[in-house]
Amino acid sequence: MPIGPQPKGRRGTVEEPYSPLNLRLALAAFGLVVCAVLSILLFRAGWTLPGWLLAAWAVFAVIDIVVVQMRRQARKRADGDRDHSLFE
Repeated sequence: MPIGPQPKGRRGTVEEPYSPLNLRLALAAFGLVVCAVLSILLFRAGWTLPGWLLAAWAVFAVIDIVVVQMRRQARKRADGDRDHSLFE
């Protein structure tokens, strides 16, 4: 998967992207915090399997945050220093 402002062949333009990267970043960060906290609580309560599942989801949230940040940087290089709202 190419890491750019928007993969080739996708609908949308630079002005109207197909994925709101800032919103996706905020949701991934929220998911990371929730999954990490709940995972720790489940491990302390002795529920190891659900704890490991939530820890795995937290890892996927970290991966998503890294990918979104790379795409945001590519968009910034393509657009210049234009500010984007949460839903762009």
